[in-house]
Amino acid sequence: MFQPNMFDAHHHLLEMTHKTVENDLDIIRDDEYESKSGTDIMEAPSGDDQDPNQRPKKKRYHRHTQHQIQEMEAFFNECPHPDDKQRKELGRRLSLEPLQVKFWFQNKRTQMKAQHERNDNSQLRAENEKLRAENIRYKNALSNATCPNCGGPAAIGEMSFDEQHLRIENVQLREEIDRISGIAAKCVGKSMLPYSPISTRPTRSLDLGVSSFTGEIHGGSGDLLRSVSRYSEVDKPVIIELAVAAMEELIRMAQTGEPLWVQGSNGLSEMLVEEEYVRNFPRGIGPKPIGMKTEASRESAVVIMNHINLVEILMDVNQWSSVFSTIVSKASTLEVLSTGVAGNYNGALQVMTAEFQVPSPLVPTRETCFVRYCKKHVDGTWAVVDVSIDNLRSNTIPKYRRRPSGCLIHELPNGYSKVTWVEHVEVDDRGVHSMYKLLVNSGLAFGAKRWVGTLDRLCERLASVMANNISPGDIGVISSPEEKKSMLKLAERMVMSFCNGVGASTAHTWTTLSGSGDDDVRVMTRKSMDDPGRPPGVVLSAATSFWLPVPPKKVFDSLRDENSRSEWDILSNGGLVQEMAHIANGRDPGNAVSLLRVNSANSSQSNMLILQESCTDSAGSYVIYAPIDIDAMNMVLSGGDPDYVALLPSGFAILPDGPNGPAGGNPDVGSGGSLLTVAFQILVDSVPTAKLSLGSIATVNNLIKCTVERIKGAVLCDGE
Repeated sequence: MFQPNMFDAHHHLLEMTHKTVENDLDIIRDDEYESKSGTDIMEAPSGDDQDPNQRPKKKRYHRHTQHQIQEMEAFFNECPHPDDKQRKELGRRLSLEPLQVKFWFQNKRTQMKAQHERNDNSQLRAENEKLRAENIRYKNALSNATCPNCGGPAAIGEMSFDEQHLRIENVQLREEIDRISGIAAKCVGKSMLPYSPISTRPTRSLDLGVSSFTGEIHGGSGDLLRSVSRYSEVDKPVIIELAVAAMEELIRMAQTGEPLWVQGSNGLSEMLVEEEYVRNFPRGIGPKPIGMKTEASRESAVVIMNHINLVEILMDVNQWSSVFSTIVSKASTLEVLSTGVAGNYNGALQVMTAEFQVPSPLVPTRETCFVRYCKKHVDGTWAVVDVSIDNLRSNTIPKYRRRPSGCLIHELPNGYSKVTWVEHVEVDDRGVHSMYKLLVNSGLAFGAKRWVGTLDRLCERLASVMANNISPGDIGVISSPEEKKSMLKLAERMVMSFCNGVGASTAHTWTTLSGSGDDDVRVMTRKSMDDPGRPPGVVLSAATSFWLPVPPKKVFDSLRDENSRSEWDILSNGGLVQEMAHIANGRDPGNAVSLLRVNSANSSQSNMLILQESCTDSAGSYVIYAPIDIDAMNMVLSGGDPDYVALLPSGFAILPDGPNGPAGGNPDVGSGGSLLTVAFQILVDSVPTAKLSLGSIATVNNLIKCTVERIKGAVLCDGE
């Protein structure tokens, strides 16, 4: 039931928080930085020399020179907490005792703390005044409420329960927007524009298509960074308002069923009804630009990770890009508007840029600048939402933008979580190769199913690191936690390196060699000089994608099996491949990290091993491997740093050619075949400044084409 005195209680709380203690902090001034001098400390008289009637002399203090103060302030800006060695060196240079230097730095830190607290108190005082005024305004509005039926005065008790709930929720949303605006204002050092109450003005569209900003957003992350740096204080309230509206839209998109979401034509997935979407969400980032297509999908899964760790992965750009390395080719945080409250990510708000990819050079990447907002709701559910803000600065139409997309995370017992993921984007997909059109249009390439499948697989991988129920007697199984952690870390870096070098990222340029068309070989070169994780020299990368009339699972099982490796691996020279070590990465036996050894007559390969990771989920599969020296592998298993092991990963990315389902002439359903991408990285010259020869390109071209023919022969033979 609605309580009339709720505003009085709130007013009383504001009066309590209005009291601040800062009088004792104002006594510290810049000109009072004085410290005790060793020569000025008076020695206490003893024996008969002490006069009982004589008052003790006051201790004299040494006032530092202007030069000394300037030097110590300059050092303070670089290091406010110097150690003993630094204090001694600074005292020697300024003719001061180390104790004097120590006291000066203590006083300086106290003064800086006092200044920060005064500033915070002033801001809190202003916020309290603002909240007090709003409480008074709401109380007056409620006291003057009229009955919608008779027009007479209405008692509070006559309001419906829904209306009371909406009023309370409106107040909470207003307070949240004001709090985030205040935090953003603190970040930029200026006050934000006041947010006008939604109830006192008509709903306006957040169409960001019209903007006074100029500049391009397309290109590398450097262009995005320069564009975002032009955000003014006027724009940031718009970004915050957009993030709050996006959070509300995400929750409704994740929880609403028909008629917003209906069953897809393949009978296995959901499809967003665009007319219903526009009717339910008239606000947002504006109408869909001409020439762009809508991709919308929704997926749920239970993952073996608690909600706190999931939120941390999503809000930390390094962890996020690492966990989703098969989808995110590059990402960075451009600006943090809020770090959250109460020591967690509740209320965290940050501007980011990211590039999303499919593991094939035939599918263009998708790059956008967006704001990411995290919030913990009343029922304990966490939500993380993204929404593009490209049009804030650009007068050009982007090729890709994210409408409110993200996930809801529900806490479950025993460290599990239920994740509901929504992907809703608009994209110009005219650059996608015809072989991948059906996969992209179905949403499997960039949709929610791929995000959730990848997250589920990576959660199982992380859980396997903590598993301690492995019998040490199992042949080839690494049971030592230290060895397992080091080997998995090396394999993780190998997978990330492969994924970053197989897609159509704007970070590199592919050159197409002459071929028959769909299976053209594309190459690019990279020079490695100071990267400890790569051998120095000129590295040639080659990749090709083609279709196989075999289900993805059969292709995956064939390529990961060490017993059939000699059928397609030319570099093994037909030698027998033996698994030396094995780490299981999840429920599926295909998810594993293996250490292989080739028993070849070639003496040059006698000291080489092959590190291989195979992984599969509902959206795709990978088999990635790299040759590694035995001594280097022993160093890793002995606790050495895996980041200093040189790797050149090669491998395969296996995707379905479309969504599964009963065919029956349905053009939206795949044929059940596979889209296979083969990618090699080969060191063609150990001198980084060497020029690439045509002979090297021809050799790599022949190598990859021969491998493709062998794979087709082996897989098609197994599939019959």
